[in-house]
Amino acid sequence: MELHQDPAYIMRPGTVRVLDFGESALLNPSPVVKEEKEKDMLVEEYLSPSRLQALTETDDLQEVKVLEMRVDTQDSSLGNFGIYLPNLIELKLNNSFIVSVRDIGTSLTKLQVLWMAQCGLPDLDGIPSFSSLKELYLAYNNITDISHVSMLDHLEVLDLEGNNIDDIMQIHYLALCSQLNTITLEGNPICLKPSAEAPEDS
Repeated sequence: MELHQDPAYIMRPGTVRVLDFGESALLNPSPVVKEEKEKDMLVEEYLSPSRLQALTETDDLQEVKVLEMRVDTQDSSLGNFGIYLPNLIELKLNNSFIVSVRDIGTSLTKLQVLWMAQCGLPDLDGIPSFSSLKELYLAYNNITDISHVSMLDHLEVLDLEGNNIDDIMQIHYLALCSQLNTITLEGNPICLKPSAEAPEDS
């Protein structure tokens, strides 16, 4: 996982944006295969307190409220980096590659807004760990099962545009989210199915 800070991005106090620009245009003809232990060390380096302090330009990580980064969790999860950011409220991971929601840890208990659009997510297993979520943006993933969302008691906004939901029973789970007032389902197969109340063609 290679992370870069974008110098053109103007950060607000307590805000950090980390971007992964993918593979370099100059390919190494004899790539070195890193040992698993070394890979783990790289993840620790990128998301350690000292790394986060450098990116946020603050020594007190408790002041950080917003974090934006792009990551690839195919080889390893991000661990519980949230323990270093106890007051993080907003996390933006759009255009990342995230194998599972569990890959971003279970320690972001104060998180209220989470963006994971276009991350290749196949499901939402692990989302109940973010018990304080009020807004969840999941557009353009591969999600078919949203039953886990029903455990988010404080959820108010849910964006599921462009996913693969095709079963009306999945929508029924959302009735358990008593605070939910905005939902986007455009672009899902379920939107193409004829309504049971629609009049039949004569």
